[in-house]
Amino acid sequence: MSSKLLRLRTARQRHFLPPPLLQLVPVLLLLPPSRPASAAAATAVTHLPGFDGPLPFNLETGYVGVEEETGAELFYYFVESERSPGTDPLLLWLTGGPRCSIIMGLAFEIGPLKFVLAPYSGGLPELVYNPYSWTKMANILLLDSPVGSGFSFARDPKGYYVGDYSSSSQVQTFLNKWFTDHPQYLSNPFYIGGDSYAGKVIPLIAQGISEGIDMRQQPVINLKGYMVGNPIADPKFDENYKIPSAHGFGIISDQIYESAVKNCKGDYVNPVNEMCVEVLHTINNGTTSEWIQCNIGLPYTYETPSSIPYHLNLTMKGYRALVYSGDHDLEAPFLGTQAWIRSLNFSIVADWRAWHLSGQAAGFTIEYTNNMTFATVKGAGHTAPEYRPKECFAMAQRWLDNEPL
Repeated sequence: MSSKLLRLRTARQRHFLPPPLLQLVPVLLLLPPSRPASAAAATAVTHLPGFDGPLPFNLETGYVGVEEETGAELFYYFVESERSPGTDPLLLWLTGGPRCSIIMGLAFEIGPLKFVLAPYSGGLPELVYNPYSWTKMANILLLDSPVGSGFSFARDPKGYYVGDYSSSSQVQTFLNKWFTDHPQYLSNPFYIGGDSYAGKVIPLIAQGISEGIDMRQQPVINLKGYMVGNPIADPKFDENYKIPSAHGFGIISDQIYESAVKNCKGDYVNPVNEMCVEVLHTINNGTTSEWIQCNIGLPYTYETPSSIPYHLNLTMKGYRALVYSGDHDLEAPFLGTQAWIRSLNFSIVADWRAWHLSGQAAGFTIEYTNNMTFATVKGAGHTAPEYRPKECFAMAQRWLDNEPL
């Protein structure tokens, strides 16, 4: 049975932009170069509509060609670290969907901009500086990937037929060309981060970079690790833990949950009998899950049944990994994420404990061998930095600075 039966109304915010914001998006952010080039074309942006005065950070936008045959080009935003750009980590950030615009990361999650939420009175909405921007601790490279996301495009329609493997390969091509044009960042510690479905492809990208490093391919990227938030990893865990999580939140009653446990025997993705099917229909009735700012109409091939083997391989090779979950998410429940991490059978280095911010518990964390850290963010939904920006900022800064959460 399709996992669509398990679609629950999640804690993930559905991103409906009001009309003025929709008007701003094509102008904003971003002033892409008017004639994208096949290699790389970049523009420094010093002012933005809706932002008062010059930008208090260095912003570059541009295109990089990633496939000559189809003319595929990926659009990026690069924001220099406000702390120490020459030595701070460089973080590549991707969004999920697949094909959600990276504007989500730039203006709703980790970037230096945010919209002022106010009644519309005509004109463009106001943009202000985000005090919890991750650019206070790192150089941030935000990428519209795969092709068809945001401003990324292909001249040949065939270029939009991508999947997990081809899109991850294109990101590696992008990075090789971007670092060739920005060699001053090759020595910076490099990390890959993102949330939702990006959590499925980030380990593939990291694996490809790691193999390139082993073969001394040029340029040699200084990969140190990756972070994934509320990641999609494996339906065995992602989907099957939605029912227990929904029960824990009080969304489904004890009676329905007990019936599901009895009749489905823990497998809610592939029900084995008619009674289980009926229970799942009861749970699914009247619920919905929807992304608005994602280009879901284009073809995409879901080629990776599970990203767990990639997590295992990368961490066994010594790369650092931070896996975090907003604990109010039902799209990728933290119980499922916690379960697949446990399936790696790593030894515990620092057992389950609360991590704090300003004297308050901000979530819980556990550390394993092979540089694997799992953390929850209290009260956060599917895109955790959007819901809990202050807490996620502290979490990321401590982890990137190699400090305990």
